[in-house]
Amino acid sequence: MNRRILLLVILLLSFGADALAQERLVTKGNEKYQNYSFSPAIDIYQKVLDKGYMTQDLLQRLGNAYYFNADYQKAAEVYGILIENYDKGVGPEYFFRYSQCTRSLGEYQRADDLMVKFTEMTNGGDKRAVTFKSEKEYMAEIDKNSGRYNIAPFEYNTQYSEFAPSLYKQGLLFSSDRDTGNLARYRHTWNSKDFLDLFKVNIDSASNNAVRKMGNVNSRMHESTSITTKDGNTLYFTRNNFIDDKYVRDEEGVVRLKIFRAQLDNGVWKNLEELPFNSDSYSVAHPALSPDEKTLYFASDMPGSSGGSDIYKIAINDDGSFGTPTNLGGTINTEARETFPYVTSEEILYFSSDGHPGLGGLDVFATKIKDQKYDQKIINVGRPVNSKKDDFTFVFTEETRKGYFASNRDGGLGSDDIYSFVESKPLVFECVQQISGTVRDKISNDLLVGATVKVIDENNEEILSTITDTDGNFTLTLDCNQGNFVRAMMQGYVPAEEYLTKSDGKPRIMDFYLEREKVTAGFGDDLAKLLQLSTIYFDFDKYNIRPDAEVEIQKVIAAMDKYPSLKIKANSHTDSRGRDKYNLWLSQKRAESTVNYMISKGIAADRLTKEGFGETRLVNRCDDGVRCSAIEHELNRRSEFIILE
Repeated sequence: MNRRILLLVILLLSFGADALAQERLVTKGNEKYQNYSFSPAIDIYQKVLDKGYMTQDLLQRLGNAYYFNADYQKAAEVYGILIENYDKGVGPEYFFRYSQCTRSLGEYQRADDLMVKFTEMTNGGDKRAVTFKSEKEYMAEIDKNSGRYNIAPFEYNTQYSEFAPSLYKQGLLFSSDRDTGNLARYRHTWNSKDFLDLFKVNIDSASNNAVRKMGNVNSRMHESTSITTKDGNTLYFTRNNFIDDKYVRDEEGVVRLKIFRAQLDNGVWKNLEELPFNSDSYSVAHPALSPDEKTLYFASDMPGSSGGSDIYKIAINDDGSFGTPTNLGGTINTEARETFPYVTSEEILYFSSDGHPGLGGLDVFATKIKDQKYDQKIINVGRPVNSKKDDFTFVFTEETRKGYFASNRDGGLGSDDIYSFVESKPLVFECVQQISGTVRDKISNDLLVGATVKVIDENNEEILSTITDTDGNFTLTLDCNQGNFVRAMMQGYVPAEEYLTKSDGKPRIMDFYLEREKVTAGFGDDLAKLLQLSTIYFDFDKYNIRPDAEVEIQKVIAAMDKYPSLKIKANSHTDSRGRDKYNLWLSQKRAESTVNYMISKGIAADRLTKEGFGETRLVNRCDDGVRCSAIEHELNRRSEFIILE
């Protein structure tokens, strides 16, 4: 008995000591995690997990550490364990990241199911949820944009990381952690790799000797993502917060990213300065220039950002100073990561994101920003530039249709590799929608020839206009990436307008019915003339209402519905052919048929009277015995709707 008790005590002590040891390891791992030292944090967390010690917090941090190191396979495994064991307590962000991981593994249905859960948890209020719901068929959209690039590996890739290509004179700048002679103590603990430096290469060279380090721009910390002015004399680049050979940490001990600027002087980069809108408290990184070089675009997680990082812009003044950073807004930026901007000469913004619907990880997206409009359609550039992994730092020139990007996709030499590409088919940014229709008089239903149809944007600016042709028809082609007002106008009529929201570009038929500004009529006027009615025909020797006559009478009914006090008299006339007495009887029956038809359609009988005049009121010379054409006789076979009140 005593031995059993002693054994139990020993086991309990052993278990307690082991648990205490695991807690100490987790505490150490948390310290590494908080300092963005994800690689050692992964080692610690995984070791603890492998021993069977598991908490929600540990799984969340381990999953995130894998996620931010782009190991989506491992991240998916950990997030799966997290949600399986702690479903009720797990926040929506983990469902989103789990969805991104499964998408990068090609498990698109699983990814969509997780996004449905994410949407439910955020009540549809998160931009990513809204986008997912509105672009449920995103795979079909990606497929439509795919196949437009012919890609090839960059010939200067190594077993290390190469990324952040930047066009520079006749060559290329890029960032790499290739062996630079740094000692292990200078390796970055985010991913346990050497720190990044900037390199330049003459891309036309046949020798690897063409690759050179950027000299005094590099430090013993990270340098990456660069852009130069067109003359090659000003360089903007990203570096860790590293001043006077010392790195600077924020209050949490994190070394943030900053953008620096340097000037080329006799082949040497001088006057190195950090930009004034940098901060020790948040990161500012990945510079890009507008075509006129008066605006700098960059990524940041500064206060006011909606996600892990947003894309911003800032004005570059003539004296080299800067304006105030401006967030590009909710169409481009989501609650996830938007980063690595690049702007082409045609004002197309390319950027990477894991917040917009994609194939997995970071995908490359594009949007038109002409006239600094940042609310246009966001387009996934498709395969093969985008893959299941991270695809980023896309640069491109429309003049040659050539460019470069980086990816950590399978099959590369290093963890990140640069790929060159040639665009074989331009990306279609315009959402073109054709609208067509007619403009008519609302009462008479007659086509209005020469009516003006205008398209007005949401800023009340006229975009284009046309006039109706001889058949009253019009056709217009709109940009359906934005909302538009379509307005029909004609002198003497009240304009009519309809609003078109953003759409998928399917053709649309729009018919306008304009009301007259003023209808001038009085006692004794013929409403048939005012409404420009066509002749109301009856079959020979018949007085029943024909279908074509119904259309014209309906116009009179519409007018009486619009003006409830209107009272009319229906007069019917014949031509001179036939016996006078018979014509008088026939016209009376036709007038009766007309009134009875109107009563059957809801017009009160006390608002209608009738009379047949036979051939007693001819409008021309075609009396008995006079030779007249069929057209001349037809003018006498008429109906009138005389206004009585």
